[in-house]
Amino acid sequence: MHTTSMPFARTFDKYIMKKGILIGLTILLTHLTNAQDCSCADNFAWLKETIEKNEASFQYMVEQKGEQEYQKHSDTYADKVKTITDKQECAETLLNWLRFFQHGHLWIGLNNDHNSNGQDGVDTVKIREQFSTWETYPYNEEEFNSYVSKITEPGFEGIWNSPSYTIGIRKVKDEYIGFVIEADGVYWSKSQVKFKIRRENNKFTATYYMQDHSPKEFSDVELLGNNYLQMGFVTLKRVKPIFPADKHVDMYFRFMTTQVPLFEKLSDNTAILRIPSFSLSEKKFIDSIIDANWQTITSTENLIIDLRNNGGGSDLSYEKILPIIYTNPIRTVGVELLSTPLNNQALIEFMNDPDLSEEDKNWVNDALEKLNQHIGEFVNLDSTIVTIKTFDTIYPYPKNVGIIIDKGSASATEQFLLAAKQSKKVKLFGTTTAGVLDFSNMYFVDSPCKDLKLGYSISRSMRIPDMTIDGKGIQPDYYIDKTISKYDWIDFVNRILNYEEK
Repeated sequence: MHTTSMPFARTFDKYIMKKGILIGLTILLTHLTNAQDCSCADNFAWLKETIEKNEASFQYMVEQKGEQEYQKHSDTYADKVKTITDKQECAETLLNWLRFFQHGHLWIGLNNDHNSNGQDGVDTVKIREQFSTWETYPYNEEEFNSYVSKITEPGFEGIWNSPSYTIGIRKVKDEYIGFVIEADGVYWSKSQVKFKIRRENNKFTATYYMQDHSPKEFSDVELLGNNYLQMGFVTLKRVKPIFPADKHVDMYFRFMTTQVPLFEKLSDNTAILRIPSFSLSEKKFIDSIIDANWQTITSTENLIIDLRNNGGGSDLSYEKILPIIYTNPIRTVGVELLSTPLNNQALIEFMNDPDLSEEDKNWVNDALEKLNQHIGEFVNLDSTIVTIKTFDTIYPYPKNVGIIIDKGSASATEQFLLAAKQSKKVKLFGTTTAGVLDFSNMYFVDSPCKDLKLGYSISRSMRIPDMTIDGKGIQPDYYIDKTISKYDWIDFVNRILNYEEK
């Protein structure tokens, strides 16, 4: 979840932390229906109505693309859903309908929070049954291990590992099949096809199936050194056969797969801070590693902050970084919330939280009163459009800060970059970010039959329309082109920060 309106952020994020939810809230729409089975057409009608009434980007995107185009798009999908009976196919079709709005804070998928009895928890038997007919690649373990042991050149074929899976890859005709050797045994089982790699237009692409078996297309599939395979945000490490290692590749893999922040000294002049996520649950780890290395950070000339594939989280998670890079007042443009009965449920939930302080309860009560007075309108809960943050100290070190970004840097990470770019110390390195920021504060609701879960945005930035990020992203100051391998980016940034004219 990304937040920019700070009083709202404080209250919302505290609630999320207490409830253990990473993004958004789940509101059960029990008032809509008590039916146990909804057709895909029923779910589409519910989705369309919910988005039209509650999604913060709806009016803006329809105005941008045209009412006629929206109607044509919706009519096409209204016809498609009439004949769909498979739940997964329905979810994928509805997700494709949402793509009309073209921003990353919109999602719909199968709801695994409730079992067949409508109770909390995961019905493992039902999930196994749901995916029991998934495509498989039958293989003989002894024969495959023998085949792999004879591979003499690094390629896609072999046995690979990720945090959740052990995968075998074998070339079959014109494509490489990635099949499960070991997995959780619930969503994925042995021999099921996890991905397919193919060659298109002189490069490799892949269709990768997520935990819920929804497809994800990757246009960038490559070997990193000899022993790592990267497909978009998915990185696999070779188990068999093993080839000679490369220290830059090993460091890249370690940084890209870590679940917690890392800090290291690269040299006497340069330190690096790797932050894989700004999720609120990671704030304590980010704060802790900065506190533990504060003396080193503020006495080292150069600092690299690696934010590749950091999909965002909460603005609160990067608060400790701002004093380090600060040189002048930081201006932040706030957000407006779309006030609707459904969207305002968030604040009602806050009011019922027994751990909420009296100060926060008073703020929530005032905010709710203001929102309820303006149903159907966008409401700024702050007293100003722009907040200005200042710090008492400007640290001489780090003198130079290089922030590494890519298309996986999104949401709250992009909000951090808008703040960081205002510092005279900071330069951005890499490629354009995801462009997922203008519409934010995801809010999650169950479909009437609770078979689907929808996440949508309830706020819009007051930067719109003068400075939009969605669909564009944030540009780096130093573009790192394709001739520089991903595992050499850190070394490239290090050389630039330490460059001395001869």
